[in-house]
Amino acid sequence: MSSTFLTREGYKKLQEELDFLRSSKRQEIANRLHEAMDGGELIENAEYEAAKNEQAFVEGRIKELEILLASARVINENEKEHHETIQVGSKVTIQEEGLEAEVFTIVGAAEANPRAGRISNESPLGKALLNHRAGETIHVDAPGGAFNVSIIKVS
Repeated sequence: MSSTFLTREGYKKLQEELDFLRSSKRQEIANRLHEAMDGGELIENAEYEAAKNEQAFVEGRIKELEILLASARVINENEKEHHETIQVGSKVTIQEEGLEAEVFTIVGAAEANPRAGRISNESPLGKALLNHRAGETIHVDAPGGAFNVSIIKVS
C-alpha cells in the first residue's frame, strides 16, 4: 500500500469527516430507511431507494477514508527542516515567462486544490518541481502543453 501525503490539518479534516460519517450520517440514513420502510411498498418507495443509494455512497466514502488515513504519511509543516530542495510540504514561488509569480504549497493528492494554491505532488507541475531548488528553471510536460517555470523561492 503506497503512502498518501497529508498535512496535519488535512489529516485532521479527513478524520473529522470520517467520524461524522460513522456516527451522525450513518444514524441519519438508518432513520430515513426505517421511516421509508414504514411507508408501505418498498418497491415503489422513492425515499427508500434514495436512502439506500445514499447509504451505499456513505459506506464507500467511509471505506475510502479509512484506507486513506491508514496509509497517510503526515507532513508537519511547522517542524519540518527547511530543505533547499522542493519536497512535499514546501511552499514554492514560481513564475512562468510573461506571467506573474504564483505561490503554491506542494501537498498530497488528497489535499490538492489548485485554486487555493495547493498542488499535488503527483500533478505534472508538482512532479516537475520536486527535488529542484530556487534559481532553477524547469520544464513541465502537462496535458495542456509543455511550458517552463522559474523557481523563485522555496520555503
